[in-house]
Amino acid sequence: MYEDFIRQRIEEFRNKANVSEYQLSLNLGRSKGYIQSISSGRSLPSMNTFLDICDYFHLTPREFFSPEITTPSLLHEVISNLETCSEDDLILINEILLRLKKNES
Repeated sequence: MYEDFIRQRIEEFRNKANVSEYQLSLNLGRSKGYIQSISSGRSLPSMNTFLDICDYFHLTPREFFSPEITTPSLLHEVISNLETCSEDDLILINEILLRLKKNES
C-alpha cells in the first residue's frame, strides 16, 4: 500500500516539475534507469535517496506523505508571505480561511 503511494507521489511531483525519469535519476546522482525502476515497481528508494528526492522537490517528508498537499511550492510561498504579516492581518487572514473552509462544507 505505501509502496504504491510512494511511487505515485514521486511521479506526481516529477510530472509537475516537468522532469523525465532519466533526468531525475541523473539529478539525484543515480543511474539513468533508477527512477524508472521505482516507477515500475521493481524497487523503492532507500531512506537517504527518499530524503534526496524530498530535497529535490523542496518538500519535507511530511509534505510528501500528505496527499492533500498538491502544490507545496505555493504553500511555502504563502507561509513565507504570512511571516511578514502583523498579528491583526494574521487574524483577518485566518477568519477568511475559516469562512472559505466553511463554504466548502
